This record gives sequence, structure tokens and C-alpha cells, in this order.
Amino acid sequence: MFARTIATVSLLGFLATAGPTRAEGPPRRVEDVIVVTVDGFRHQEFFGGADETLMDAKAGGVPDIAGLKRQYWRETAEARRETLLPFVWGTIAKQGQVFGDRTRNAPAKLTNGKKFSYPGYNEMFCGFGDDRIISNAKVSNPNRSVLEFLNERPSLKGRVAAYCTWDVFPFIFRSAQNGLHVHAGWVPIRDEPLSERQRLANLLVERLPRYWPDNTFDAVTMEAAREYVLKHKPRVLFIGLGETDEWAHGRRYDLYLRAAHESDRFLDELWHMLQQMPEYAGKTALLLTTDHGRGGTQADWTSHGPGVEGAENLWIAVIGPDTPALGVRSGVETTQSQVAATIAGLLGEDFAAASPRSAPALPDVCQAAKK
Repeated sequence: MFARTIATVSLLGFLATAGPTRAEGPPRRVEDVIVVTVDGFRHQEFFGGADETLMDAKAGGVPDIAGLKRQYWRETAEARRETLLPFVWGTIAKQGQVFGDRTRNAPAKLTNGKKFSYPGYNEMFCGFGDDRIISNAKVSNPNRSVLEFLNERPSLKGRVAAYCTWDVFPFIFRSAQNGLHVHAGWVPIRDEPLSERQRLANLLVERLPRYWPDNTFDAVTMEAAREYVLKHKPRVLFIGLGETDEWAHGRRYDLYLRAAHESDRFLDELWHMLQQMPEYAGKTALLLTTDHGRGGTQADWTSHGPGVEGAENLWIAVIGPDTPALGVRSGVETTQSQVAATIAGLLGEDFAAASPRSAPALPDVCQAAKK
């Protein structure tokens, strides 16, 4: 009996001093994730700011070259990018992480090979490239997205939404089948009783020219998304902005830069609004990226697709309370397919387990989720 007691005490003492058999890590703080895409925005401008070779009447369709240079041209790449994207480089890059800087041996690339939007958004949100997706046609996606996966989780049901300029997103997210809340394109907001800003957004939808029949102006989607946050407090929200891609296709480099700058302004305002709301303050992650790149010359910067060299190059930025402030990453290669698992991982969910074809999350971004 005495020997058995001694053995029991010794075992309890060992367990008390040995600690857990695996490192638990810090508790996860992220409860909400905002994902924003700036469609077709090149890594050249993201990392280097305005491209002087495109501040040109012929190559860039710029009517006021001197004015554009005053606004965006600076002597160094660092100053140019901070002028173009002050929130990205003044806040996200300092407090979060940025992937895709090829000068640091850290390329970020898509893997689908198509280099245009539907295949890119499928890879981004489903975690892999799919050879069956060969166009931007309004065809229901055969794959389950991470948004659909998260909306199926009991704690997130009905708290996942998407607000987008492009009217193909309901098909990408197959919202007709799964009931995911997706507002896209030139569609009035149906959210009675409407707030004053929602009524204004609807007035814009009614009265603005349909310059692109399938894509509304960013300002409309920005207003709709902002009001949805205030009224419904979603836990996961995707905001898809599209003007950068449209103005680039139209060879208007001045408006392309302006759209990027206004996207950054919107992010700044949204982020600071979230920090003033108790539902989001200190527990929200923001992930920012693009669906594809573009060509890198005066001749092909307006284009992207399988035959356009360089259009596979991307950038990804993340900020949040569980993401260490590692700044611009070096020596790490990443892919668009890692975004889906990252979105889920920030919330403590394992999308790769539910979707085995999905790539793993971005490295060192979901630190608190590690066990």
C-alpha cells in the first residue's frame, strides 16, 4: 500500500512538472475575417507604385500626364507605393504581412494557368485550380468555396456574405444552391428598411451609366458593403472591387491608378470603422489580394490570360491580431491556392481537411491557430 502511494504521488508530481505533451500556443483572438480583392491589380504597382513608362498618352491613355505625375510619381519605389497605397504600406505592411515581392525571392503566383478572373477566384476561394473552369461564363461552380464551408459551420451560419462589383460572383459562390448572401453587379439593395446610405447606393445603381454592363462602379459596392457591416455585423465578409481591371482593359492608366488609390482609401476607412465597433475591435483579420496579374510592358499591361507572360504574378497582404508583424516576407514562395485555407485558419477552421485538394494556409499567418 505504501509503495503504491509513493508511486501515485511520484506520477502526479511528474505530470505537474512535465507540462502538456504538445504546445498549445496562444489563444486565438480572431473572430471575424474581411477579405477584399482588387481585381487585376498588378504586382508592379503594388510593390513599386506608379510606372512612369505608362504615364503616357499612347501607352497609358493619360490625358494629363503632368497632373498624374504630380499626384503619384516619386523618386523611389518605396515613396511611390506609399503615395499610391498609403494604408497598405503605412498600416498593413507594418502591422501585418505582405507576400509576393519578387525582389525578395518571395513570389506569389496563381497555379490555374488561365490568368483570368473566374479561374482565379475559384483557386482563391476553393483552394485549387480547376481545369474544368475555362471561361468567365455565368456557370455554377462545381467546387465548394471556403465561404460556403464557413457558412455551414453552426457558429457562422447566416453570418457570411459577399458584396461584389462583378455579376458573375453569385455563380462562383453558387449562391442559388447554398443560400449564401451574395450581392453583385447592378442590383439594387433589398434590405428593408433601407438606411439613408443604402437608398443613396440604390439611386446610384439607377442613375449611373452602365459603363460596364456586368460590373458596377466600386463606389456602389463600397457603400453597400459598409452599410451591410453596420446593419448585420457579418463574421465573414468578402468585398470584390473591380474598377482597376476595367480601367486597365480600357487603357486608362490614370483611372487605373485612381481606382487603386480609392480602394486603399476605402480599406483605411473600413478598418478604422471596424476598430470603433465592439463586435470587431481587436478581433478582426483583413486579407487583401487580387485574382490575377497583367502584362509587364507598354504593349501588354492592359492584358492578361494564358498567353500573357507575368500575368501569373500576384500579391497577398494580411493583418490581424493573430498574424505576427513580419512585414514584407522574404524567401517564401506562395500561391493563390493558399488563400482559402488561410481564411478558414484565421477563424480556427480547417478547410484543407474538409477539401483535401485545397492548398495549406499561408505560412506564419494563422499563428494562434497552431497546436
